[in-house]
Amino acid sequence: MDKRLKAFERLLNIMDDLREKCPWDSIQTIDTLRTLTIEETFELSDAIINKNMPEIKKELGDLMLHLVFYSKIASETNDFDISDVLNSISEKLTYRHPHIYGDVKVKNSKDVADNWEELKLKEKDGNDCVLCGIPKSLPALIKANRIQEKARGVGFDWDKKEQVWEKVEEELNELKVEINNADADKIEAEFGDMLFSVINAARLYGVNPENALERTNRKFIERFNFLESKTIKKGKSLKEMSLDQMNEIWEEAKNNNKDME
Repeated sequence: MDKRLKAFERLLNIMDDLREKCPWDSIQTIDTLRTLTIEETFELSDAIINKNMPEIKKELGDLMLHLVFYSKIASETNDFDISDVLNSISEKLTYRHPHIYGDVKVKNSKDVADNWEELKLKEKDGNDCVLCGIPKSLPALIKANRIQEKARGVGFDWDKKEQVWEKVEEELNELKVEINNADADKIEAEFGDMLFSVINAARLYGVNPENALERTNRKFIERFNFLESKTIKKGKSLKEMSLDQMNEIWEEAKNNNKDME
């Protein structure tokens, strides 16, 4: 037997044992697992960001357990089992890759992505509209990027990527107007419009905005921790420091962490 199949069979057998014999595993439901699955997903994300391959392997295993767990619970109610799950994704991948399993020709990855979105709309049990398949609970930044990608898939996009900067400037100017008017509700609305246009710019220039923002978050944390540590070593607290004094240490932190730029 292929070692991959043997390993998967072992996990399935363990899941059967746990569901039957373990007091905790035997009472879990899809609802009780949901928040745990979300946590495991973020732990995998952290491992990927840190490029920690041993941790990635570990977290993938945790997520795999959850997939098997959900399938086991569903099999007990005769809704579906793990074979249905695997066959379903295999059928989807075969259908949505006609350039591999059919006679469709593609020039690049953009053609593949465009075909993917078009085929999704044609599927019998697919979404009723272009944006219907986007989860409502997605974080706003990721959701904005997905909205824009799907709109592009049906041709709703700029002819030239450089045109997006006019939109960014337009939204920034509209935000400034509302800031001057001191209208809190309109300021929030215009902030949203400006952020949406910046995310669009990132997409057009091949930048994943979530990755870019997380990179900046990590860089800021690294530098701020340096600032705080340096201040403590001087026997002071940050509240006792002037902004100029903090900026001096901040510049030192920047020079010490050039690789994070």
